[in-house]
Amino acid sequence: MAWNKPNPDDRSDNVEKLQTMVQNTMKNIEEAEEAAACSTEEERQRIQQKNHNREVSIEAMRSEIKDESEARQNGYEGTI
Repeated sequence: MAWNKPNPDDRSDNVEKLQTMVQNTMKNIEEAEEAAACSTEEERQRIQQKNHNREVSIEAMRSEIKDESEARQNGYEGTI
């Protein structure tokens, strides 16, 4: 049985991808808040919980952006 060689871990564009993800998540929060204005109380509560989860995700993504940026500054090449 032949083993397939795994693809190299290319992280060279992680910061850009993460920034796009943050922007998209922020847009989702805004759209959800607009939808909440026309929603029932139960739906508003679900939207608030989802938006809270989105905000937690944004903080995690920003932390990862910071880590990736620091790695680049310290000479990390982007592939393993």
